[in-house]
Amino acid sequence: MTLSFNKRHDVRGSSGVAQRALFTSLLAITLMLTAQSGWGACTLSVLGVIFGSYDTFSNVPLDNAGGNVSVTCDVPKPYTVALSPGSGTYTSRSMSGAGSSLSYNLFVDPTRLIVWGDGTPGTSLVAGAAIGASHTIYARIPERQNVPVGVYADPVIVTLSF
Repeated sequence: MTLSFNKRHDVRGSSGVAQRALFTSLLAITLMLTAQSGWGACTLSVLGVIFGSYDTFSNVPLDNAGGNVSVTCDVPKPYTVALSPGSGTYTSRSMSGAGSSLSYNLFVDPTRLIVWGDGTPGTSLVAGAAIGASHTIYARIPERQNVPVGVYADPVIVTLSF
């Protein structure tokens, strides 16, 4: 599954006037299901995050809460959902492209204080115990990143354990 993000990149012309150039970033999410024998079946569905326009001159981070991970099981059972750090770290995930990298991160909470990771120190898993549940992916691209126009991508693995 590939998730696409459209952003705007400001470019200063020779007159100093800000011009806008549209560029796209991609975040590839690979699904990996971890099943335990005798526990029944669960499925995982991921809806991509769309950041929208990104202004490199903005003093405000670009936030989004449009991503979603849905878990459906045939019977109620406890499960966890983990996200890999992609090509960066849990402290700062990184999309690469156009000879540059664009920092971002994924969170479990709307305040964007708890990084969605694998449960190691500084990260949290998302847990549930229902037949079906939906979990929002809260995302943030920090402000004032000077990146060239281009396509940016980062492979993130989603792991469902039950």
